[in-house]
Order: sequence, then structure tokens, then C-alpha cells
Amino acid sequence: MDPRLRAAALCGTALALAGGTVAVFRAWARRRSAVSLPARSAAAAAAADQGKGHGKQILVLGLDGAGKTSILHSLATNHVKRSMAPTEGFNAICINTEESQMEFLEIGGSESLRSYWNMYLPKVLLLVYVVDSADHARLPVAKQLLHQLIQNNSTLPVVVLANKQDLEGAYCITDIHDALALSDIGDERKMFLIGTHVAEDGSEISSSMQDAKELIGQLVLETQ
Repeated sequence: MDPRLRAAALCGTALALAGGTVAVFRAWARRRSAVSLPARSAAAAAAADQGKGHGKQILVLGLDGAGKTSILHSLATNHVKRSMAPTEGFNAICINTEESQMEFLEIGGSESLRSYWNMYLPKVLLLVYVVDSADHARLPVAKQLLHQLIQNNSTLPVVVLANKQDLEGAYCITDIHDALALSDIGDERKMFLIGTHVAEDGSEISSSMQDAKELIGQLVLETQ
């Protein structure tokens, strides 16, 4: 049976990209859309065979200030926990679900830390790439870095989180899709673009964040 995935954005839509085609899925309460997933990438398989802890992580990247740490903390606790300071180094979080254990590795997005991104990329199951939907000026840089990251791995699954959808002036996911030129990325990979936001501290995570968590979990199960 095909895996059933639910992808949702703040505005009620999400984009799943495959084979150069964009499919739009509407987020209805507790409703799921069936999406086929790619075979495990050769890079991830090789890394997994190198030893314990290799090839099992989910790499979380994006420019500094995109909200990577806040997203991870919120996913881990199911409650919003904002991080005000950008990550200066590495941040590892393990999230247990009923079906899997997800090991996230976040690397800071400042220019001095980006040289480490490619060092860890061959060892991961999938890439979660976070962008600030309201930071229009730096979207070209986010686009360039994403394309450089995955140009040598045509099958690595990628989940792009268009974060800060709640901010005034934030691009919606269709605008983010165009700004990042996601249609230009290889036909062989599976890619998902989801709009997210982190609300007030202490509140429960939004439905779009919950959807992102479930999607990542399903991708991990299918890729391992």
C-alpha cells in the first residue's frame, strides 16, 4: 500500500514537487493525500553502512534567522518555544514518535558555518531547508545555496519549510516556490514545500507544523 502523507500550509495549501510537475494538495481536517516516495539515495545508504549514527540524521539548514531552532524545539515538545538568538554551531535534537525515532542535526546558517553544510549532507536521510518567507532580500541567497547543496545528489528527499507565514508581507508558498526556482531542481527527487509559522510561546504548535512533523516522519520511515 502506498504511504499516505498529509502536507498543509498556513493558507490551506502545500506543494509537492516531483518530476518537474507541481501538484497542489488542499489541507482538510485529518485528511491525507497519497504521495509516492523515492527510493533511498545511494549517498544515504553508503553513509548508513559506515557505522552507527551515520545516515540516520535529518539535516536542518537555512540562513541565519530563518527560524530553524524554534521549529525544532516546537516539533520536539509540540508546544511553541521561540529561539531569539541564531545558532552559532550545531544543534542536535532527537524526536520520538509512535513509529520512528527522528534525529535532527541543525547547523547554523551564518556565512562562517555554511562550509560545514556540504560535509554533513552525504550522511543524512533527508534535508529540511528552512527559509524566512518575509526576508525577501535574502531569498536569492537562499535559492543559490539550496541549488548548490543538492546539485550532486539527484535523489535526496528535500522538505522546504516556508517559515514565518504569519508575518506581514510574507510570501505565500507559490511565491516561495518561484523565488527558489524549485521547478529547476532535478526530476528524480521528491520535494515538498510547506508553509509554517511559530506562534506565541507556550501555545500548541499549528496544524501546519504538525503536518510537517508527520510528513518528515513518514519520509524517514520510507527512506531508512
